[in-house]
Amino acid sequence: MTGSTPVIGEYVYLDYRRPDELYQPWDPRAIEAAARVAALTRAAMPDAVVEHVGSTAVPGCDGKGIVDLLLLYAPGRLAAARDALDALGFQCQRGRDPFPEERPLRLGVVEHDGETFRLHVHGVAAGDAEAAELITFRDRLCADPALVAEYIARKRQVIAAGKLDNIAYNQGKEEVIRRIIDNGRVTHDA
Repeated sequence: MTGSTPVIGEYVYLDYRRPDELYQPWDPRAIEAAARVAALTRAAMPDAVVEHVGSTAVPGCDGKGIVDLLLLYAPGRLAAARDALDALGFQCQRGRDPFPEERPLRLGVVEHDGETFRLHVHGVAAGDAEAAELITFRDRLCADPALVAEYIARKRQVIAAGKLDNIAYNQGKEEVIRRIIDNGRVTHDA
C-alpha cells in the first residue's frame, strides 16, 4: 500500500476449522483501520453513514479480528450502496449461506500499520432494526467491561465445544448477543 489511502484488497477467507482463526487478542489498530476504510466509504457514498461495529470496535474484545463496518444507506439507495462498495474493490460474499443482495455483505482487506485486516461491510437501510441492534450491541459492550468478559467467555466456550464452522460458531454466540441487546445485563448463566 502506498500513501495514506487504504486500498481494498482481495478477501482472505478464514479456515474455521482452526481455533486460532476464531479467537485472537483484540488489536487497537483495528479501530484506526476501520476509521480509514469508513472515510473511504463515505467519500464513495457521501449520503451514507458508516459505523464500526462488532468485536474490533470494542476495546479489549477478543474475537476473529474481522473489522465489521455498517454502511447505512438512505431508503431507495441500496443499489447505490452496492455499487459504491463494489467500485472500492470489495467482493461479494461467497460460500455457504451468503447474505442476500437485498442485505449485502461485502468483503475485503486493508493493510494498516503492518497488519492485514479483514473487512466485512454490511449494507443495511438506515432506520432498519438490524442496524439499531448492531449499534446497541457495540455500545453496550463499550460501556460495560463485564459484558465484554461475558461475551469473550462465550466465544471461548463455543470454540472449546468444537463449534468451529462459521455458522455454528455464530449460532453458539447468539444467546449472549441477544441478551446483551435486549437488556444489557450480565446474568452469569452463560
